[in-house]
Amino acid sequence: MPTSPRPPRVLLAKPGLDGHDRGVLVIAAALRDAGFEVIYTGLRQTAETIAAAAQEEDVDAVGLSVLSGAHNSLVPKVLASLEARGLGELPVVVGGIIPADDAARLKSAGVAAVFGPGTTTAEAIASFRSLCGAS
Repeated sequence: MPTSPRPPRVLLAKPGLDGHDRGVLVIAAALRDAGFEVIYTGLRQTAETIAAAAQEEDVDAVGLSVLSGAHNSLVPKVLASLEARGLGELPVVVGGIIPADDAARLKSAGVAAVFGPGTTTAEAIASFRSLCGAS
């Protein structure tokens, strides 16, 4: 009997000292309801702990929630930590209050997508599905 493929696995994390997690919890619930396996690392994670969890959990994508305004320093550190572990091709999505100029800079640095205020859960699910190669 053939086995069914595993659901797409997504790691969600809150890098830095940001303590606001309502948005990431909404995204986690929406992704789970849509059939994703979600690993949420919790608040106040370092770039290295995020990269280590991504490697250990063998995820298909990483979602970072940054509401502290420190996205320009935190996200590149996460990207570098993923790269150092051989996970540089892993899609990284960033959500939060991110100005358009900063979003463009993050995408140039390798971020696959940026979700700002007003992004619907349906849009987030569709983006993660596409990035994870899920139908």
